[in-house]
Amino acid sequence: MSFNFNADEILKMAEQIERNGARFYRRAAGLVKESEVSTLLQELAAWEEGHEKVFTSMRHNLQERDRMPTTFDPEDETLLYLSAMADGHVFDVRVEPADKLTGEESAQDILQMAIGQEKDSIVFYLGMKDVVSEVLGKEKIDEIIREEMRHIGFLNKQIKALGAE
Repeated sequence: MSFNFNADEILKMAEQIERNGARFYRRAAGLVKESEVSTLLQELAAWEEGHEKVFTSMRHNLQERDRMPTTFDPEDETLLYLSAMADGHVFDVRVEPADKLTGEESAQDILQMAIGQEKDSIVFYLGMKDVVSEVLGKEKIDEIIREEMRHIGFLNKQIKALGAE
């Protein structure tokens, strides 16, 4: 079975992941009582908006040849993985993470949810690297992965700070 993913479709999915993340962080920032946590979540929302702009720019710079399937994947492993992502079997980019927030969560609960979302993003972007060529900006994806990893560090540091209070 073969799936016809191309860089354009993958970048659209990445844009959606970042939009979802920014909305989650904005909503979460409004729910937490702790001002430090709210500030961090607002900063994370801004970073996710920046990531979305990077993916949008990459998508707008696609040439026609880049809109065609570009990965040599004789066993369809990468494309099966990305298809599972797209179909929501790993996580569903069509689901709004912000909608999962009820307002009853503690700051620590929200930070743990955020770490899960950051991990999901990293997993997706690692798979995405196999579809995006060097010319399109594979190094930009590496940079975003490093930033998402830093986000996890910030979130974890905030969880530890809450535990010390």
